Amino acid sequence: MRISEERADGVLVLRVGESRIDAACAPAFRDMLAAWIGRQATRVVIDLSVVTIMDSTGLGALVAAVKVADSARLVAVAGASNAVATLFKLTRMDKVFQMFPTVAEAAAAVRQPA
Repeated sequence: MRISEERADGVLVLRVGESRIDAACAPAFRDMLAAWIGRQATRVVIDLSVVTIMDSTGLGALVAAVKVADSARLVAVAGASNAVATLFKLTRMDKVFQMFPTVAEAAAAVRQPA
């Protein structure tokens, strides 16, 4: 599982470098996200722009990792493809996650005071 980290203006951007997030890599995805989100980062954007396929185990891993974040942390999702965005909508996770078309928009949103 490839995830790269970038920090800019108080926002941690985690860029997923895999085209698929499924049962084969979901545990590694969950553990890597939880490790980053569990650190001192209070504003996090997860960039899914490379991801073209995500199944329910991948979505479950994302949810589990974000549960590490307490109420003081803001986590947003950026760049979801049509297929990935549809999964979020079908499972109503688009109501749980702030979702944005671009990393820049997501970063601007999580930078805003709550």
